Amino acid sequence: MSIEIIPFERLLITFIPALLVLFLMFHWHLPYRKACYAMFRMLIQLMLIGYALIMIFDSGSSWVTLGVLTMMVVASSWISLNTLSPDKSHGVNKFHVFPLSLAAILLGGGTTLMLVTQLVLTLDPWYMPRYMVPLAGMIFATSMTSISLAGERLQSELCQGHSYEQARTVAFRTAMIPIINSMFAVGLVSLPGMMTGQILSGVSPFIAARYQIMVMCMLFSASGISSAIFLVIVRKHFVKRDTY
Repeated sequence: MSIEIIPFERLLITFIPALLVLFLMFHWHLPYRKACYAMFRMLIQLMLIGYALIMIFDSGSSWVTLGVLTMMVVASSWISLNTLSPDKSHGVNKFHVFPLSLAAILLGGGTTLMLVTQLVLTLDPWYMPRYMVPLAGMIFATSMTSISLAGERLQSELCQGHSYEQARTVAFRTAMIPIINSMFAVGLVSLPGMMTGQILSGVSPFIAARYQIMVMCMLFSASGISSAIFLVIVRKHFVKRDTY
């Protein structure tokens, strides 16, 4: 069984409820223009990445794969800092913190990626882009989100007068909420994207479940390790007059 190709005219049907949401945002005086821009950008990015992935998969070059992974790490590291404010009492300079975010994602996400691809999946060749690129995307995106949540909560807690240790604990707990909620819901409330895609393409649900277990463990690990490393190494940028 092969997955059905969705005709373009039927794909347009999925925009009907999306347009309804945009109308509600407009009617309730919410930032609908930003949502429109996000949807337009999503369309362009996904169409472009479709062509790009075909070239990447067909290249057979480890350097191309490494280049893609590098771009992912750099982009996710910068985006993860969008929640930080330079105007608060514990404001930070994003350019100064960026190398720390990069290190946290590289160590937490990169280590998890290598463990999964080389010891669990045992890719041959080791850089097989059809596996490496999608898995890296999931891992780095999760690390990015956890650091973003951790950084915002850390800054907020410090501005409220809490000690760094207290703020760090709250920030780490906040960073782990999305992935822990996903682990509670998986298989009970939702079937995640990877598992759903495999089932739709004809893979046995038992095999798909094993892959999803691997995915959930790697996302939990990447999220926790990346956010923990970030919260430890970023201290001097948030607490400038603290006594160590």
